Amino acid sequence: MEQGNESVTTDFILLGFFSDSQHPKLLISIVLLSLGVAITGNSILALLIWGHACLHTPMYFLLSQLSLMDLMLISTTVPKMAANFFSGHRFISQIGCGAQIFLYLMLGVAECVLLTLMAFDRYLAICSPLRYPVIMTPRVCMQMATGSWAGGVLISLMHTIYAMHFSTCGSRKIHHFFCEVMAFLKLSCEDTSTYEKVVLVSSITFLLIPFGLIVTSYILIYFAVLHMNSPEGKNKALATCSSHLGVVSLYFGPAMIIYTTPRSSLPSEVDQHLFVFDVIITPMLNPLIYSLRNKEVLGALRKVLWRKLMFKQKR
Repeated sequence: MEQGNESVTTDFILLGFFSDSQHPKLLISIVLLSLGVAITGNSILALLIWGHACLHTPMYFLLSQLSLMDLMLISTTVPKMAANFFSGHRFISQIGCGAQIFLYLMLGVAECVLLTLMAFDRYLAICSPLRYPVIMTPRVCMQMATGSWAGGVLISLMHTIYAMHFSTCGSRKIHHFFCEVMAFLKLSCEDTSTYEKVVLVSSITFLLIPFGLIVTSYILIYFAVLHMNSPEGKNKALATCSSHLGVVSLYFGPAMIIYTTPRSSLPSEVDQHLFVFDVIITPMLNPLIYSLRNKEVLGALRKVLWRKLMFKQKR
């Protein structure tokens, strides 16, 4: 009995937002539908980019990395949320909690870096088209992607190790639908004010500075587009850039509110709803935003569907 009780006390309880909902079954259905759309959309987009030579360009290579990150991001939280809902218990082990903290922070930092590099790629393509092929070589693209992933792993590892070393006491209930680092720290019986300042500095470094660089890039792009003579070129540039800006707004907006607002002034319900945008809605919408407004991606998708249709007719 002592061993059983001890094993239970090492687990945390994810309260989530289903417990306060009047229609939890409807809510979990919407979440699972979002998961299905996100997995399907990001998988199709990544496979199209990797499988079609016409999409083997720096912009689409970076976009395939974004799809992979979104695929991992939504898979980090939603399956565990759904499993807890259908099983009837809301426990998560200490190792599982640490894994969720690490994966979320890793993917969050990696996406911030990648979105900034994607803005730089569009700036070069539109403002310096002659230098673009010289600068954005396959090797440079690979270094960009590797740097995004490596930066995410390094920063996340440091934050996860530091956060998990705090001892917890009293309630083991986490007021969140996954193990988010700041929600986890609320269980600590130690002074975490110093670490919270570190989180604020990290937020400025990986949210506000990249966002500022992205906005600056698109202001320069906008002025460059105004001087274009070709209406078709203007429309194509604006369509591509508006898609990217849509993704940036969806991702950076909620994240900046979450990590730059004092925790005491942000109710846990509002905090969770903002995380829904970052963790569920954004990974679901990203492939739709990029594909529906992109003629090259839609063209590649039509070719695949046409080949399958012709193959079935031959059979």
